[in-house]
Formats: sequence, C-alpha cells, structure tokens
Amino acid sequence: MARKIRFGVLSTANIGVTKVIPAMQQGEFTSVAAIASRDLARAREVATMLGIPTAYGSYEELLADPGIDAVYNPLPNHLHVPLTVKAAEAGKHVLCEKPISLTVAEARGLLDLRARTGVKISEAFMIRSAPQWLRMRELIAQGRIGRLLSVHAHFSYFNSDPANIRNLPEMGGGGIYDIGCYCIQSARMAFDQEPKRVVALIERDPRMRTDRLASGILDFPAGQAIFICSTQMIPYQRVHFFGAHGRIEIEIPFNAPNDRPTRLFIDSTGDLDYSGIATESFPAADQYTLQGDAFARAVLDNTEAPVPLEDSIANMAVIQAIFRSGDSGHWEPVQP
Repeated sequence: MARKIRFGVLSTANIGVTKVIPAMQQGEFTSVAAIASRDLARAREVATMLGIPTAYGSYEELLADPGIDAVYNPLPNHLHVPLTVKAAEAGKHVLCEKPISLTVAEARGLLDLRARTGVKISEAFMIRSAPQWLRMRELIAQGRIGRLLSVHAHFSYFNSDPANIRNLPEMGGGGIYDIGCYCIQSARMAFDQEPKRVVALIERDPRMRTDRLASGILDFPAGQAIFICSTQMIPYQRVHFFGAHGRIEIEIPFNAPNDRPTRLFIDSTGDLDYSGIATESFPAADQYTLQGDAFARAVLDNTEAPVPLEDSIANMAVIQAIFRSGDSGHWEPVQP
C-alpha cells in the first residue's frame, strides 16, 4: 500500500468542506488527518460530518501536531501568506489556495521560506493536474491547431452579498483575485511563456469597492489573450484556444464535474455549422483528488511541486499589471 501524506486543513472554509476535503479523502496518496478552526465547536462539527479524526480550536495546535505532514490552506486570501509561513516554519508542506499571495513581493518572499525550511509549497490551481488541460497542452505542442495565436477565457458568477469574503477588499476579495487568476493561468499555460504587457478595464462595485467586472488583453511574444471575469454576471465559464489551422475548446473548464465525463472539442475546419468538430471525452474524475495526489507525489518523490512558486510569482506579476492598467488606463509592462 502506497504511503499517504497526512494533511491538516486550516479552517472550515466552504471550498474545503464541500469540495477539496472529500476529494482528498479519496486520494491514492492523500489522507485528511485533522482540521482546525478558531471555533472549536465548528471544527468538531465538520470533523464529525466528514470523518476527520482530529479537530483543533486553533491553527497553531494543528501545526504543532507531529502526525501532520502537510497542510491545505483555504483561508481568506489575505491570510494565505501568513499561515503558509507559519506552516512551513513548523515543517509542514503547504498546498495553498489561489491566489497564493496578494502581491508579487509577498510571493517572492516565499522563495526564501522554501529554501530555508525545505518544504514543498504549491498554489492550488487544480486545472494544472486535470486531464483535459494536460491534453490541451499536448495538442498545442503537437501542432494540432497550427501555431497558437489567441486564447479567449470567460469566467463569471453572481454574488452581491457584502458580507461574503469574496466581496471584502480588506480580505483580498474581488473577481480578478478569485477567478481572473484562472483566466491568466490558462493563457500562460497554453502559450508556455509570459506576456510582455497588459491592458485592462476594471469596474468596481460602488458600495463594496471590489472589482466586479474586468476585461484584459495580454500581449505575449507568440500571440494574444483576452479574458472577461465578473462576480456580478450570469454564471458562465469557457476557454477557447485559437490556432492558425484549428481551435480547442474546454467545456466547463474550471468547475469540471466529478460525476460525469469532461469534454474537449477540437475544430479542424472552422465550418460555421460546427460539422468539423471532434470531441474527446475524459472519464469522470475529481480534479481536487488529482490535485492532492499530484502534490503528495511531489512530496513523496521529492520532485517539483505541481505549481512551483516561480509560476505563482509569474501569475501574480500579470495580476498586478492588470490592476495597474485598470488604474492608469494604459498598457502596463509585466514585471515579475
């Protein structure tokens, strides 16, 4: 039986309770051994509900547990770096929800932390381990659609609750941090390079001051990418990859279902009746299980994390440039 990395979960955040923890409990190389909350009763409630052996009433108690190998950090965005630092200094590997930081400077500081502590630190971009995304990269590398020229990404949902952490600017709320980061990651993955400059339009909610609608253009050496993300729009998500001789489309790219096959479409003709589209299906799988196992294997085999800090820094550099452009109204250079 393969050894499993024993995870402790920092907080009872909804994404962990409803998606990530149940998925990691099914992993080949992952188990969830403990959960912590500043509310011990809530931690015990979730532990009982999900069958987690141990509940703690503070993050520090969990980090002091010698039976924990790694932590999953789904805390609000502004706490990602502080608790990642505490976890690493306690000798725990860290799988941290995106965005791993709120600035490039914060993310770069984690490089020294990684070097000093020797632990693995990885941002939880689950798409990096999902088979439909790996296949997209393979098809582009094989030249299936010719030279990649453009990536189009859309990601939106509707949430106008002023008390929700996604709408609290002091906690790192807003659409760009929450979902625009996926659109940026998509383009960088496909082009396999960094954009030189970006330009953006950002509309902020007049009450909450978080960005609720953002559009951006990323200028890559090999082509261009555009994205739209919104926290107050009809829910929708799709990504298209356009080449000189074909197009790839990922259906439900970011919240891929775990109870049915996922699909990828390849358009080789450009016929407007869609007659030239081939469909590739991938067996039902949980992308959070795949993400956890990929991180655990990196720990067990002492190989590079699925999303290394260098990649997180590069993604954050684009996010910062998007924010600068939204303020300036001009093209802004990407400065990692």
